[in-house]
Amino acid sequence: MAFDSLSDKLQNVFKKLKSKGTLTEDDVKEAMKEVKRALLEADVNFKVVKNFVKSVSERAVGEEVMKGLNPGQMVIKIVKEEMVSLMGDEVTELKLRPSNEITVIMMCGLQGAGKTTTVAKLAGQYKNKGKKALLVACDVYRPAAVKQLQINGEKVGVPVFAMGTENKPVDIVRAALKHAEKNGINLVFIDTAGRLHVDEDMMAELQEIKNNIDVTYTILTVDSMTGQDAVNVATAFNEQIGVDGVILTKLDGDARGGAALSIKAVTGKPILYAGMGEKLTDLELFYPDRMASRILGMGDVESLIEKAQNALDEDKMKSMEQKMRKATFDFNDFLDQMEQMEKMGSMSDILGMLPGAGKLKDIEIDDNAMAKPRAIIYSMTKEERSNPDILNPSRKNRIARGAGVDIAEVNRFIKQFEQSKKMMKQMSGMLGGGKKKHGFKLPFGF
Repeated sequence: MAFDSLSDKLQNVFKKLKSKGTLTEDDVKEAMKEVKRALLEADVNFKVVKNFVKSVSERAVGEEVMKGLNPGQMVIKIVKEEMVSLMGDEVTELKLRPSNEITVIMMCGLQGAGKTTTVAKLAGQYKNKGKKALLVACDVYRPAAVKQLQINGEKVGVPVFAMGTENKPVDIVRAALKHAEKNGINLVFIDTAGRLHVDEDMMAELQEIKNNIDVTYTILTVDSMTGQDAVNVATAFNEQIGVDGVILTKLDGDARGGAALSIKAVTGKPILYAGMGEKLTDLELFYPDRMASRILGMGDVESLIEKAQNALDEDKMKSMEQKMRKATFDFNDFLDQMEQMEKMGSMSDILGMLPGAGKLKDIEIDDNAMAKPRAIIYSMTKEERSNPDILNPSRKNRIARGAGVDIAEVNRFIKQFEQSKKMMKQMSGMLGGGKKKHGFKLPFGF
């Protein structure tokens, strides 16, 4: 899970604070020393850490906190508020031009930061909101980059404008804008070339596009796992060409959190989105308050609810709920349910959004745990899937051979399936046929 290392260290500090009935200035000083050490080890910018610790310390030794009923909890609240302030206070959304004008978004960044994948993710999100978008392939140095953009564009349902690798990027953009105007497209994403490091040629090329094209937003993509280097890259790009915002990629794999906590404070530019996985749907708006909650081990229930709302098919869920109440839920429904849940992301990601998830860090989470049940179901006939009652020993043996598992695995899965079905029927009876009671709604999972 993201920020594991930093989150663990901060939670240990807070545990000590909460265990004290009253706090002294020395307690706060000692806690702030540990917080400072944890942030520096997380590769947070030194000046940012210094100012952060100073702000928290000044507020934490105030009379209201020290003499409060729960001073430890109040210090944690202050840490969270200062952390939110560090990352930008509130979510920053791009304001598009009126629909009769073209909004041009230029994406830039170093090679390996995930820029080409990210621009497709972003275009896909706007397409899903009903916008008519176009991706423009301007990485003329790597033919593979053009192909990659075309493949990703097809996956998210956004067309790609490409002119090969023989033309200047600025000329490709000009031609793309004419194409957009003719075809009623009002949102254009430019995928510019990346380099292995910041160099003069790269900056000159980006500046040429900005000098000749009315670019609405310049967005920088940085790899959050590079920590302080990501902040240095953001500073260089902002000073030389000017950026309007940053997208942090690979945040799901960043156990430290240095980039997320430093970029806004150092550059003054907001973090717009966070890349939380490799799928083309794994791009989230960056909410500073939610990110602070995750870092402090408080979970992120709001994002979890949004994930569920975006990923789960409400009609299918209602249909399954009805079947569960009547105990007519079959293996086809089970497969449907697995697919719905997998759209929400990996189990470790989902657990990471739950409050107190840090306590689960020693539990091994196997994100491929559903591979065997899926293989077992796929080895059944259509009749067996829709009518589990006909599964006799000879059928089960055949299914086990087809799935490449032991017969005991098949028996265990079928037993668990039947037990879950009975439990759901009993629960629906206790809850008055699945109607809401006391704000509780029948769950749709096992």
